[in-house]
Amino acid sequence: MNVVEKKHLNTQQITQVPEKLIKTMVTQALAEDIDQGDINALLIDPSEYAYARVITRQDMVLCGVEWVNEVFRQIDPALKITWFCNDGDKIGADKVLFEVEGKARGILSAERNALNFLQMLSGVATITHQYVERVAHTKTKILDTRKTIPGFRLAQKYAVHCGGGMNHRIGLFDGFLIKENHIASCHGCIIEAVNKARQIAPQKMVEVEVESFNQLNEALKAKADVIMLDNFNLKDMEKAVGIVGDKAQLEASGNVSLDQINAIAQTGVDFISIGGLTKHIQAIDLSMRFVTCR
Repeated sequence: MNVVEKKHLNTQQITQVPEKLIKTMVTQALAEDIDQGDINALLIDPSEYAYARVITRQDMVLCGVEWVNEVFRQIDPALKITWFCNDGDKIGADKVLFEVEGKARGILSAERNALNFLQMLSGVATITHQYVERVAHTKTKILDTRKTIPGFRLAQKYAVHCGGGMNHRIGLFDGFLIKENHIASCHGCIIEAVNKARQIAPQKMVEVEVESFNQLNEALKAKADVIMLDNFNLKDMEKAVGIVGDKAQLEASGNVSLDQINAIAQTGVDFISIGGLTKHIQAIDLSMRFVTCR
């Protein structure tokens, strides 16, 4: 008998983002903002020296330290930044995140882009943490998706990691997720689609999205590693958990909200994937204030 080795959901977690990518992201951001030069900075005497603080106006989980550092570095390498917290830290409202000192022109030219990166990535980390906290008493893990801002895939998945969530697939290259259109293109046959996936890349995880119990049973016969329950209600999720047992891992998906997350986790599914972590971003309210100028 040919036994298919079970593969767990993608274990490649984004625990850091390559320095080269961060530099590129920052260079592009500064190019679109400053273009031929910051005419606003010309209002400031070139010798003006300033000391500024950045605070958060709300509770948050920090993410984006290296992007901020790179923004200031590219604008003026002489600027000195002092951080009081690290990526992944939980921080209360009105706390100082970092201080920066140096030429005022450089600080002001860098301010908006530094805060843009920080408030967006911290927003992802913060909402992820809220979801993770709601299910911390269960075995269920919170997953992100590929519904990310183009060009920000690794940065946003890193932010999910900082918030305590798990990264699903990084892209289309590191695992199969066989969805309805893939199934339709394989003559409506899940078994055929899974068999093709095993032939193409036997070392890769194979996940199948199902919309009914008939499809669930077919995915089990095909020996899928992970089965995604697409928009199943709570009662059907519980039934699916009973049917599947330890034959595969189960992922719940489909417009999941913070209010629903605990009830879904209580059904016994292994994972809940939430596209909103990276596509419905509520930026953290941050503020930079000059403390002294001279």
